[in-house]
Amino acid sequence: MIEVAEAAELDIAIDGALTRIRDRAAGVGPGFEALGDAITRAARGGKRFRPALVAASFRSFPAGERDTPAVLSVATAFELLHTAFVVHDDVIDHDVVRRGVPNVAGEFRVRGRRSGADEQGAAQLGDAAAILAGDLLLHEAIRLVAMADVEPPVRQRLLALVDDAMFVSAAGELADVEHSVAADCAPAEQIFDAAFNKTAVYSFQAPLQAGAVLAGATSDAVRVLGHAGGLLGLAFQLVDDLIGAFGTPEQAGRDSGGDLREGKRTPLVALARESAQWSDVDATLVLARTGPVAVQDARRALDASGARERLRAVIDQTLAEVRDTSLDPVLPTATGHLLRTLAGGIEGRIP
Repeated sequence: MIEVAEAAELDIAIDGALTRIRDRAAGVGPGFEALGDAITRAARGGKRFRPALVAASFRSFPAGERDTPAVLSVATAFELLHTAFVVHDDVIDHDVVRRGVPNVAGEFRVRGRRSGADEQGAAQLGDAAAILAGDLLLHEAIRLVAMADVEPPVRQRLLALVDDAMFVSAAGELADVEHSVAADCAPAEQIFDAAFNKTAVYSFQAPLQAGAVLAGATSDAVRVLGHAGGLLGLAFQLVDDLIGAFGTPEQAGRDSGGDLREGKRTPLVALARESAQWSDVDATLVLARTGPVAVQDARRALDASGARERLRAVIDQTLAEVRDTSLDPVLPTATGHLLRTLAGGIEGRIP
């Protein structure tokens, strides 16, 4: 999607922003210095595809052939925005480990225990540190966009994209939690809306549009690209839901069937709820947390309900619309090719 040299430039820019956070945290107390270090670790190990989308979108427009330092700043902002959401999401989910190592909350729980805190105090410190880490990352993301070397009208458009991404993502996260604690599964339409809002805007739609805005694209091109980006983001999240239920440990990055063991109310489950086999599916989902045999039973029940096949059809239809949109004449040929490449990559992840 982007050249190796450009990927290296993005890494340098992201590392530079993290260094600024760490340097600003140093000298404001040992705890805060430790928080700066933890933030740096939290941002490591990701795919960094959101900044890559900003850069790839920019390069796909004719004006994107020029060197524009602002692209690196804006691309970095989207990576920090993602890291902030991940850190806060772990607090919401009460997770203290990510990618097999302690996350920010986990690190500060250990720090609390070492200082003599009991379990409740250590947990309070861990959650506080993670919330503050996410806040600092959000601040740095907005600061990068606000200080980007662009004309004021461009800056306003970029800030509007970030503003929309933050509000929509927060709405999706809250709806997702509401659905998870409700007595019954919400209607499929609401579950799908939450899935879209959580991921699509900040992960695909806004980064692609930001690259286009930086390249001086027309309003029509930015609008069409945003539509395609939203569809890509939805398809990406729906594939993630399939991976969470049916994917291999390598695909999921954790034990297979994690979403089933955790009882997540995903679009897959919402579609199963509409089937005549829902009572059977529901019974297996209740037991799925007990072990791998129960997870396999839940998978078979979901398959029998037709939910997996229906969700795959939604993904296929969504990606087909992306490919149709990619042919819109307001988009440069290279931009259309980028959208089709992204659609193919998402399709290739389907378990």
